Amino acid sequence: MTETILQQHRVTWEKKPILRALYTTWYKEMTAQLSPGKTLELGGGSGNFKEFAPNVTSSDIVPLPWIDVVADAQDMPFPDQSFDNIVMFDVLHHIENVTLFFNEALRILRPGGRIIMMEPYISPISWLVYHFLHPEPVNFKQDPLVFIDPSPNRQPLDANQAFATILFERKFSQFRDKYPQFLKVYHRRLSFFIYPLSGGFEKPSLIPMFLYQPLLNLEKRLSFISQFLAFRILVVLEKREV
Repeated sequence: MTETILQQHRVTWEKKPILRALYTTWYKEMTAQLSPGKTLELGGGSGNFKEFAPNVTSSDIVPLPWIDVVADAQDMPFPDQSFDNIVMFDVLHHIENVTLFFNEALRILRPGGRIIMMEPYISPISWLVYHFLHPEPVNFKQDPLVFIDPSPNRQPLDANQAFATILFERKFSQFRDKYPQFLKVYHRRLSFFIYPLSGGFEKPSLIPMFLYQPLLNLEKRLSFISQFLAFRILVVLEKREV
């Protein structure tokens, strides 16, 4: 089922210019945050990030023709200090135990290495869309830093879209206490109108392509109220010696 969905996403990517324009903007912002060196992409999905970082090692939990390595973010098959970056687009909120991932990230990243994450952001506006119109749940009662027993029935696309908002805003002090080795070097809320109106990978777009740049410019001017409007958050963590 997961493989079928990702195959469909790859087809949508080719046929939907507004989606490609939006993701191109995001991918370029993510690649601008990369440290020099080797990059691992977790949750490579439909394989689009490779267009922007061709030397990346792309992985996913399911085997796909364009994926280099099948890997679980909670138990990665890589030697210690083997990468300078870990890139994740809509992956963190699908991980059952995020503490296992961050432990693994500390192990495989070299000093100065970075985790670059694009995730859903739960603002008052986005909550309405994510809660009522999106199949993935938003659960602020779950603490991502608390280990839970792995479920044998869990599917790769099971998720909690609130994880990033909890970890990097509402409970960031707890995250910082648990992982003092990670310094948050970048944190930006983004995407107010274009993303929900684009329909994403699942629904038709409600905006024509010629409005993309004007809307993007408007979003930049409204960044001062991003906590109320944003649908996305980009966070970069850097591994440091403690």
